[in-house]
Amino acid sequence: MKRLENCCYGVSFLLRVLLNFSCRTAARKICEKGNMTANTAAHVQPGTNITLSCQLKRLKYREQCKTALFFNGSELISNYGTSVSNTFPVNTYGKHMFTCKIDCEYKKKLICGIDIESGNPPDQPRNVSCIQYGTDGNLTCTWDKGRFTHMNTTYVIQLSDGTDTLCFSEESQSNKFGSLVLSTKLNFESTYRLVVVASNKLGSAFSQPLKFMLIDIVKPHPPNFLVEFENSATNCTLFWHSEVQVQLCRVRYRPLSSSTWNMAESLNTEKCSLHGLEPHTEYEFQVSCKIHPERGLWSNWSAFQSQTPEAVPTGLLDVWYKKQDIDSQTQNISLFWKALQKSEARGKILHYTVTFEALSHGESKAIETNVTTQTNYTRVTPKMDYKITVTADNSRGSSPPASILTNVGIQDLPSPRNVSAMAMGNNSILVSWKPPIKSTASINGYVVEWINIHRKSSPEPHPSWIRLVASNLSIVILEHIEDNVCYHISVFALYQDRAGQVKSVRGYSREEAPSAGPQMYTEPQTNGILVWWQEIPSHQQMGCITKYSIYLQKKDSNVDPVVYDIYNTTSQHSYHIRNLQRGEYYVLWMTALTDAGESPWGNSELVCLESAVDWIIVLTCSFFILSACICSLRPARKLLLLLFSATVPQWYSKAIPDPANATWAKNDKSMKGELSVPSSLLLHNTSSYEEPETTEVEESFIKTDCQVFQDRLIFSNISHSRNHDWQLESSFEKQESEYRPLPSTTDGDSYEQQLPDLYKKMVLEVTEQTQTVCEYIANPVTDGATAYLPSAISPLVTDTTEEDPELEYNPISVFPTTFLTPEFSYGGKLNLDTVRLSCSSFTRLKC
Repeated sequence: MKRLENCCYGVSFLLRVLLNFSCRTAARKICEKGNMTANTAAHVQPGTNITLSCQLKRLKYREQCKTALFFNGSELISNYGTSVSNTFPVNTYGKHMFTCKIDCEYKKKLICGIDIESGNPPDQPRNVSCIQYGTDGNLTCTWDKGRFTHMNTTYVIQLSDGTDTLCFSEESQSNKFGSLVLSTKLNFESTYRLVVVASNKLGSAFSQPLKFMLIDIVKPHPPNFLVEFENSATNCTLFWHSEVQVQLCRVRYRPLSSSTWNMAESLNTEKCSLHGLEPHTEYEFQVSCKIHPERGLWSNWSAFQSQTPEAVPTGLLDVWYKKQDIDSQTQNISLFWKALQKSEARGKILHYTVTFEALSHGESKAIETNVTTQTNYTRVTPKMDYKITVTADNSRGSSPPASILTNVGIQDLPSPRNVSAMAMGNNSILVSWKPPIKSTASINGYVVEWINIHRKSSPEPHPSWIRLVASNLSIVILEHIEDNVCYHISVFALYQDRAGQVKSVRGYSREEAPSAGPQMYTEPQTNGILVWWQEIPSHQQMGCITKYSIYLQKKDSNVDPVVYDIYNTTSQHSYHIRNLQRGEYYVLWMTALTDAGESPWGNSELVCLESAVDWIIVLTCSFFILSACICSLRPARKLLLLLFSATVPQWYSKAIPDPANATWAKNDKSMKGELSVPSSLLLHNTSSYEEPETTEVEESFIKTDCQVFQDRLIFSNISHSRNHDWQLESSFEKQESEYRPLPSTTDGDSYEQQLPDLYKKMVLEVTEQTQTVCEYIANPVTDGATAYLPSAISPLVTDTTEEDPELEYNPISVFPTTFLTPEFSYGGKLNLDTVRLSCSSFTRLKC
């Protein structure tokens, strides 16, 4: 070790001698073709003036040549001859190259050169410190180098324990700081002296000596430790262990959400107990130790993170409610509450318990308990008073119950007065009010509630609110406030556990004129125009709508439009404009206004009120068109016929009497005569319109079935089951049918009995059970003396398989048969004067 010390000092001494000699010796370079010298050393500081000279050796050149000096490739001076000299200042750091060249006819040849390096001598090393990590580590020293030298500089550490000196060198790796690890073992008993030596071509510098003992610079490794909570949410114990025997430790801890540390120092044991922690909170714990209580370095902090256990919640929920009547017997109660702060919840809230306690005359009835994981709850209840409590529950228990009273009658609880909302900008609104008038109940606070006016009518509105003490009469609301949005703001006074009557206003933090007008619709009416409109979309209202304006102007008119202002913007969405001229064309449009301005026009409508004459024409045409449509429907036509027959007088629909019941016919029973009807009369050509002479009736058509006069409008298809088809044509046609000759005139009695059969044919037998319907002659005779029966009577009863729906039987006669009397323009006539009737044959007629 002594040899090392002598070597270290010898090196230092030699270094100084060489530096001094180098600084005094001028730089010189000898070359083959010449020499180059400087009046200074090869290493100088900036600002030094250097005199350079170049001397050529005796050489024979054929051309006329010049000798020149160059600096970093740039010519400084030239001269014809064998030598040249010049003084040059060095003002920059770094290495500079000077050369001497000979210039012969544009050809340059290098003669010699010399390098000059410019830099700074080293500064004195400062802030020298040494540390050893752990008792078995190596010594590490650091220092500040000072200014940059711009040239190669070496740093040597001289370490001495009083008897031996060790040298450790390091080449510069950093321009500002130096660091060196000493590969030697130190002991705790010795006192050491350390010096840092910096040197380069321009000089050397020595640091102030650093004296220390190993115990002063040893930094123990961080201890290992753990945390135990001992079944407590607020207390814990830390246990740690270090590699060496330590005599002093310190502990610090903090919640992860905080940057402030809580310290516990002067601990001479290997454990520490902490109290007053927050339950269910993430904490960071750190421990540091050192070997000697008064000397030495603290170890680095060892860290440990852990969460404290849960505890019973301590916070009281902030509960609010909304009540809405459904009918006279039930109501809808919506509850809202704010989640507890983390320090109040003291754990993870698993659910909330809501209890409804019905009150009747101050006495409690049934209690219902409900559980929810949301921060709101809605329930339909009978209309009565309730005491409602809400608690927050975690794994360790429930919070104190927050209770409210929902009273059906709050008339005795007045509302605050003079509630106002002032825009403050920057998403804030100032709400202020005055206390209510005096009440028998004492006020213990206020609740300010606000909600976006477009969410107010939603099925599940979730308002924001804040609870204030009774001394506060104003508040700047910031939560959930946006610019260009209208808010419905309500203020309640709290009377013990219940809220009084409400006072509401609308407010905004900042607003603009609406960006669009309302969509308008019109409907002309007899006495004016009905106008209704849709609300402007919420994102285009840009604030609180104060009124709507309807503009009315005659078409192509230069007169200013008439303006109708509607101020009830929340509930009214229609307006009736009266006292307008008929037949005039009007143009209408609408705008919406806020306090900041008026919106652009919405859509426009062109409306004309029709005159009274136009309405009469329209109604008349509509009546006839509607009537025609109704009559084209068969069920509707039947119904109209039924109504008409029920409303006309009874005499109007009376049937025509049967001539067979006439007095003259009964009196003629005793008379006997001869009636001769030639067969040619019954077989008369239907095309002949000549009236035949009255002749005696000798033969007639006799059918086995009942035959009648057929009236299209009165009888048709009486019974489909019997397949009877009753028809009436525009003229009676003669049909072929089976007939048998009538008895001759000599058969008087028989003839008398058979003649009334001509009238019997007018009777319709409706059913097979001989049920008959009285039928009347379709051609009544007004004069009994000259009455005739038509000879062209051709009753025809045919069985048909096809049914005509227009020929159905209608038992209600709309037009009586007296108006359907057929005109017989052909065939013979039977004179009743020559007809002898048998009264006995009329007994079968039932009318």
